[in-house]
Amino acid sequence: MDFNDTPEEAEFRAEARAFLEKHLTLKSANKIATAEDRKNLLKRAKEWQDIKAQNGYAKITWPKELGGRDGTPMQQVIWGQEEGKFDAPTGPFAIGLGMCIPTVIAFGSDEHKKRYVQKALHGEEIWCQLFSEPSAGSDVAGLKTRAVKDGDDWVINGQKVWTSGAHYSDYGILLVRTDPKVPKHKGLTMFIVDMKQEGVEARPIHQASGGREFNEVYFTDVRIPDSDRLGEVGQGWKVALVTLMNERLAVGGSPGPDWAEIMNYAKDAGTMSDQAFREKLADWYVAAQGYKLTKFRTQTALSRGETPGPENSIGKIITANHLQDICNSAIEMQDHYGLINDPDAAPSDAIFQQSFMWAPGLRIAGGTDEILKNIIAERVLGLPQDVRVDKDVSFEELKQG
Repeated sequence: MDFNDTPEEAEFRAEARAFLEKHLTLKSANKIATAEDRKNLLKRAKEWQDIKAQNGYAKITWPKELGGRDGTPMQQVIWGQEEGKFDAPTGPFAIGLGMCIPTVIAFGSDEHKKRYVQKALHGEEIWCQLFSEPSAGSDVAGLKTRAVKDGDDWVINGQKVWTSGAHYSDYGILLVRTDPKVPKHKGLTMFIVDMKQEGVEARPIHQASGGREFNEVYFTDVRIPDSDRLGEVGQGWKVALVTLMNERLAVGGSPGPDWAEIMNYAKDAGTMSDQAFREKLADWYVAAQGYKLTKFRTQTALSRGETPGPENSIGKIITANHLQDICNSAIEMQDHYGLINDPDAAPSDAIFQQSFMWAPGLRIAGGTDEILKNIIAERVLGLPQDVRVDKDVSFEELKQG
């Protein structure tokens, strides 16, 4: 099978590369964001997002009337490959443009599309996704945040958690329970929520890595007009599935050191002669090549105009565990220096320490390992579904612990 670019794809890759070289610098392999980098991230990200939108690179596959360029999925893949080689501040917009706005486009009104799509595309507004709760993580349908109808409004009370970017987001898509008297998947509804309005409070969570990307979000008598509902009342699970499928694709890869980085460090540290390490290195290399070929299968499907299926869940399981294992081995190799988390003092600029602290979160974000394994088992391999004793039980009758 030939995975080389077609002449048209090669031409687009050269065009994208030239554009990126004009505006950005190549990414450093071991670069870790400093406090100053994080402070300026939003400003840089908004500027870069606007530049991409003005030149038709923000969302290549979107139709021109929505700000895209009517491009092919393969062009979007190529753009992502090339942009990933540069120091592009894309993080604040990954959730909004990758998950939230596609949901607004699919289920929102014409007024919603006119109001929100362009502003998000040009970086004027940032979005977050409000699904997970303290008692409803992998089981999103078990959420308890309630919405009660009051005239033309809905009144929201409850709590979300692990919401990426909520503290700097302008809007979010919010999944809540509107009917507790039906089975849990049938009583949900999706809304657009203004994150700056009264009654919405975002509290950043201090992570082990030192970052504060995740948040707890509290809703106290928050009023949302019925006109800001996405989809029908009680059909929120159907809407959420569109978002979740986009999420699984968005978090399929994992930033951080791979087999090549730890091999180079091992050469410098003089441990390449360790037979046990060499065997691990071979395993990491084989896994990386297997994942690469799996991505080629996805690209092949896209090039044929097909929609990739649930097999994309494989990538996230492999890369998240792969990253954690590599970083753990590198830290052990560093002996007592593995305790140092300061980029200026630690071996390899603390890239292994920082990535090790982030890797467990990656194994949870976008679906835990266990959930994704179930998806692969049921939808790829065709194995029987797990037994669900709560399938036909109303939510209010379920045992709450």
